[in-house]
Amino acid sequence: MGVFTYEMEVITKIPAAKIFNAVILDGDNLLPKIIPQAIKNVELIEGDGGPGSIKKITFGEG
Repeated sequence: MGVFTYEMEVITKIPAAKIFNAVILDGDNLLPKIIPQAIKNVELIEGDGGPGSIKKITFGEG
């Protein structure tokens, strides 16, 4: 297991707060719908989704 870091800057007309809410707070539901070939599903294993929670991410093939 390791730590992965990815940094990218994108210019958009959508407010930063709205993107944050969609990707970070609702990302478990949103990302499998947007990129189903990459992320099959996200399952909450332990906790309530806050700090210290454990999530299982199932990636697609390839």
